[in-house]
Amino acid sequence: MKRIPLVDLKAQHAAIHAEVETAVAEVFASQRFILGPRGDELERALAASAGVGFGVAVSSGTDALLACYMALGIGPGDVVVTTPYSFFATASSARRLGAEVAFVDIEPASFNLDPDRLEDFLAHDPRASRARLLVPVHLYGRMADMPRLMALAAGHGLAVIEDAAQAVGSSLGGRAACAWGRAGTLSFFPSKNLGGPGDGGMVLTADAELAARLKALRHHGERGDGQDRLLGGNFRLDELQAAVLLVKLRHLDTWTEARRGNAVRYVDLLRKAGLAPDLVTLPEGGPGRHVYNQFVIRVPRRDALRAALAHEGIDTAVYYPRPLHLEPCLVGAAASFCPEAERAARESLALPIGPELEVQDQERVVAVLARFLTP
Repeated sequence: MKRIPLVDLKAQHAAIHAEVETAVAEVFASQRFILGPRGDELERALAASAGVGFGVAVSSGTDALLACYMALGIGPGDVVVTTPYSFFATASSARRLGAEVAFVDIEPASFNLDPDRLEDFLAHDPRASRARLLVPVHLYGRMADMPRLMALAAGHGLAVIEDAAQAVGSSLGGRAACAWGRAGTLSFFPSKNLGGPGDGGMVLTADAELAARLKALRHHGERGDGQDRLLGGNFRLDELQAAVLLVKLRHLDTWTEARRGNAVRYVDLLRKAGLAPDLVTLPEGGPGRHVYNQFVIRVPRRDALRAALAHEGIDTAVYYPRPLHLEPCLVGAAASFCPEAERAARESLALPIGPELEVQDQERVVAVLARFLTP
């Protein structure tokens, strides 16, 4: 039985291995491994693709968030407002700096932070008076409702940092992810649409002063020219990572369109099988360009279905089994009421969606779903 992986990195590498090996060999020949020309080139390329002026390459998506929070001076007494349905780092990076995190529930259709719930929070929650930062997450590759979120943030004096770890190349209204807020963060974790051979990340921003501060923070706070140091860290992206990412960046648009095509095919197959909308809730593409870092359906008896798929050699994943407002180490003085995030955590299942996925693989996935879900 052929296994269908959730992410087929071996197949991806097989198609580009000659380009990758050449790029890596050039780095070794140069013996320039830290803060070199490939990192600079990657920063320029991704900043240009997002339509902003500056990129700051860092050691991970987590460190991209942490550096942004540090650059804005987030700390004790401050409140960071974000979604409870995201990867741990979105909230933990704020808690590491001593800030409180306030969680605002998600929209059930998009999985993203709900502007209506945010409006309620800002109008009625006592923590809103201490809120300094809003961090929307473009989950699974679909952008959050940035026009409404930006308007609400502006009305309450909140800075905005976009967590676009899963959304490189996504856009809304012709405006790219990371081009809406004060800055946006990317992750180059290997399973991401633009994944490196290890950890890596980047901050994209149109703010020259913020970019300069971030570049200092990633290099132990060193600013040069006789300026006082900042309390920074070692958040640098190495040249080997940048070299591989530059190779992959040349293929990213092609891979993204393949993912989008696979998403359309899944929707068609699931509907033809009579599974959607009654037995399977499909992900909504929504407005803008959804890049499908994950293809996430919602189903009853999710865990049993996942076991049935695994028995047939089909990999899946659960993003996320416990929403962040239920993580004891993240909970502040006030509890957050987020029933939609809790329901999503019970029902959501990510199916294979990578660009290497073949038509017969998708047909096999849907056939197993049909056998399990159809009475």
